[in-house]
Amino acid sequence: MSDAPLILGVSGLRGIVGESLTPEVAVRYAGAFGSWLRENRRSVETVVVGRDGRAGGEVFYYAVISALLGMGFDVEAVDFVMTPTMGVLVDTHAGVAAGLIITASHNPLEWNGIKALLPSDDSAELVDASAPSASDASEIIEAFQGGDVAWTNYSGELIDSVEMATEEHVATVRQRVFAHFGDALLTKHFVAVTDCVNASGGFGSSALLQRLGVRSVPLFSDGSGIFPHTPEPTRENLSGKGGLCDAVPGLKADVGFAQDPDADRLAIVDEKGNYIGEEYTLVLCATALMEARASARAEASETRARGSLKPVFVVNLSTSRMIDDIAARYGAEVVRTPVGEANVVEVMKRLKAEGRDVVMGGEGNGGVIWPEVTYVRDSLSAMALTLALMARTGKTVSELVAMVDAMGPGGKGYCIVKRKAPLASKADAEPVVRHLAEVFGKDAEARVDTQDGVRIDWDARGVWAHIRASNTEPIMRVIVEAPTEPLANETAALVESRIAEVRAS
Repeated sequence: MSDAPLILGVSGLRGIVGESLTPEVAVRYAGAFGSWLRENRRSVETVVVGRDGRAGGEVFYYAVISALLGMGFDVEAVDFVMTPTMGVLVDTHAGVAAGLIITASHNPLEWNGIKALLPSDDSAELVDASAPSASDASEIIEAFQGGDVAWTNYSGELIDSVEMATEEHVATVRQRVFAHFGDALLTKHFVAVTDCVNASGGFGSSALLQRLGVRSVPLFSDGSGIFPHTPEPTRENLSGKGGLCDAVPGLKADVGFAQDPDADRLAIVDEKGNYIGEEYTLVLCATALMEARASARAEASETRARGSLKPVFVVNLSTSRMIDDIAARYGAEVVRTPVGEANVVEVMKRLKAEGRDVVMGGEGNGGVIWPEVTYVRDSLSAMALTLALMARTGKTVSELVAMVDAMGPGGKGYCIVKRKAPLASKADAEPVVRHLAEVFGKDAEARVDTQDGVRIDWDARGVWAHIRASNTEPIMRVIVEAPTEPLANETAALVESRIAEVRAS
């Protein structure tokens, strides 16, 4: 048996191809997913299946399709597709209310996986597909580990809808952006360079930019599924010679956009070739939507009708306080959740059901969830909203970043540092979290949140720290943000010293 990891979580599974992830594993997972659907989502008759385009993904794509057909489900096969596109299709196609996409997100090429999308429940008036809730994911994992599959003696129908999938997603984003911002973007003649790591985002990003009046210059967009660099859209991976950070100023472009393989995350490079950091993606998009609301007469009357309820942004505990400062500027509220897209979406839906004005959600890794398009992190929505903000304000990306930085404590901007502390097992994190909550809970200037590990906010100083056990590595993650790097490092050292106290006891 291989020692390679098979990671089971909220969104599905990931493994090393040919070792922990084989066609047999894919069939078992699809069978478990289908069995769970039969038991818990009886209205589901058709499941949509796609893949993120990474090389070798066809093996698992066809394995999953075969398994679902063998359970009697009709399968809408869309092949090469972005994860957020799957969300749009599940929401809009009659009879489709669940989806599986073959993807390992930002993991390197030797990895692949299966990500699930589900409706809220059978009684929901709208589908609103998203990653499974934590409880649903646990039940699917239990079914996978139990190995019970409800095979049938007949086959479902295979429906080929490859050509329409991305077009529907692009059309939805364009329509929503124009509804908020008008057609001003069409007159700006922006130039955008895109790095899609030769995976699923290539066609969709080019098609969207064209429909927004933006000239698209694809950098790595050949659809081969062979990544030109490590696929996670980080500064290190985009700064190599000939990469996105070189290409944007070299081509005198206005902006650079980098997607991960399944195109649910977006990183941005400014007109000078500077990687601005994925945290800014969420903040620029939030600013765009609040700016549009501030000037729209229809929104003004809608705001009066909502009374005193504030607009809401939902983000996880590890997301920068930039979003809090933006929300304060526009009279909005931030609600924080445990880390994980599914956790963010679950709270977004709950608040919406309570009548709250949920504007947007997301995570600081470049994941923007715009519910007017889909309850899935969506790089196309993020591109469109960033461009719309540029068009509305007349500011370059670097000027927009400077505007955001000026909102920070003392106008000094934001600095995030990330550390790792070794952990023998996830259970060993519990005494660490209890100790940190107790110690910092005695600090009159600190605010403590224990939803997911422990987050400590020193609001007066603009400093916070989030400490939690990793879901994928035997470590504790320590994330600290402060107005300056020295203060961030000083706070991280303080937290690490408190962690050491537990180890020494």
